[in-house]
Amino acid sequence: MSAPLLSVRDLSVVVRNGEGEQTLLDRVSLDLAPGDILGLVGESGSGKSLLCRSLVQLLPSRAISVTRGEVWMGGRDLLALGDAQIQAVRGAEIGMIFQNPSSHLDPVMRVGDQIVEGLRFHRKLNRAAAQEEAIALMGQVGFTDPARQFAAYPHEFSGGMRQRAMIAVALSCDPKVLIADEPTTALDVTIQAQILRLLMELRERRGLSIILITHDLGVVAQTCDRIAVMRQGRVVEVGDKRDILARPQHRYTKALISSHPSMPTDEANDVVDDKVDAARLPAGPARPLVEIDDLHIRYPLSGGVFGRRRSFSAVAGVSLQIRAGETVGIVGESGSGKSTLARAMLGLIPISDGHVTFDGASLRLQREATLTKMRQQAAMVFQDPFNSLNPRLTIGQTLAEVLRVQGKVAPAAIPKRVDELLRLVELDPDYAGRRPRQLSGGQCQRAGIARALAVDPRLIVADECVAALDVTIQAQIVALFQRLVRTMDLTLVFIAHDLAIVRNLCERVVVMHHGRIVEEGPCAEVFERPREAYTAALIAAIPDIDPDRRLLAPPGLLAS
Repeated sequence: MSAPLLSVRDLSVVVRNGEGEQTLLDRVSLDLAPGDILGLVGESGSGKSLLCRSLVQLLPSRAISVTRGEVWMGGRDLLALGDAQIQAVRGAEIGMIFQNPSSHLDPVMRVGDQIVEGLRFHRKLNRAAAQEEAIALMGQVGFTDPARQFAAYPHEFSGGMRQRAMIAVALSCDPKVLIADEPTTALDVTIQAQILRLLMELRERRGLSIILITHDLGVVAQTCDRIAVMRQGRVVEVGDKRDILARPQHRYTKALISSHPSMPTDEANDVVDDKVDAARLPAGPARPLVEIDDLHIRYPLSGGVFGRRRSFSAVAGVSLQIRAGETVGIVGESGSGKSTLARAMLGLIPISDGHVTFDGASLRLQREATLTKMRQQAAMVFQDPFNSLNPRLTIGQTLAEVLRVQGKVAPAAIPKRVDELLRLVELDPDYAGRRPRQLSGGQCQRAGIARALAVDPRLIVADECVAALDVTIQAQIVALFQRLVRTMDLTLVFIAHDLAIVRNLCERVVVMHHGRIVEEGPCAEVFERPREAYTAALIAAIPDIDPDRRLLAPPGLLAS
């Protein structure tokens, strides 16, 4: 490796509170070479983001401080710089892009003006020159009509385009190092592939050095040159990505690799899956548990010519049958209609046309009776485990509330049933006394699953319920679902943009695009031999843990 552009030596960071002093980063040492992409991987809380914020003295709290170490760049120790000097380093030498661009773009300021701001501050351009340069930058990061989109506000863009805007803001200062903190976690697989390809192209064109923070080893394998693995504030392993992926030395690195939901490719897996499908599906023409027939969901739009009402079709003519005991994955890009279909399936949104039938009862013909039946026999697990639970109630109170409303358990038996539900999702009964904020993301999602199980359901709909979790926690939640389906005779509808997880969990997959089902069938068959170009594009965009497998984002098919 050439002489490092950025060198971190023995960096330690602590937090001081009423309980004393706790070490958050423990003697971390790293090097970043010119033009390299370094992947920083590890679970939430391992110290990845804190390390990168420490480089530019952007610690999140006054209670957190650097106690030792050095950060060398350009012959200077960045930790020894004063406020004015480090302010000049931020953006101009080290730029940052974040996981959630909506939280870091000013919602009341035009996107173009936010790019202009950096150009004028760091490069001292006048307004006209800065605007011209900002429009050019927007073109470089993939805006299709930068001159027009310059005047747009962040809320007018999709998630992928907001992330491009965030990258343009970071590039406006022409930094030497770009820190990308989980830039694709909240994006679907196709947009993720586009953003990752964009970062790689920017590295080639501008000679950027990039630190890519992620919990997905597939992303690292496809984009990075070197990997540093962090756990509990320490770097436990660092080296060339091929060496680490092929010959991991630390047991934690081995656990990360084994948890990654890589897509199986050998034919043996297909044979096994076909046997599992045949064994699990009920024989004969049994009545479907859920039957959807020519379903349409339309939302009214404002405006229209001569008083005509316009509408947007979120779901357009979908027909689907789900049999008892099946595990069905619904996949597609953001905006494809997956979540809308799921909510219509459970009677949570009105139907414009068509029919949804649950165990023979029709939502349109017998709405009240069918909704009562669904509330007793179906439940949903949501994407955000924290916001889906009442923050004022303990986990035990949340579960007890569901049990009281359902009325299936005698009041005196509710505490015992709460303990049983927590054990079902592999949580200690002691967690009944904790509130959501006292739990990790994975523990909170388990509590959400326990709440769904409190209904004693026949059907669970899980809507992107592992999207925000680390890869190791994702693996645990998927294993939990597999065990629950196997032991409790559940029917599972699993909505996701991570096709690899669907491939590992589900027997059948439904592919949606623009509100329609474009392909469906057994997972092994669809993923190995997709009939539709759109399905093939989704599969090609999945980051694989094999570093020699190219990351593809086919142009023209996948709009941002």
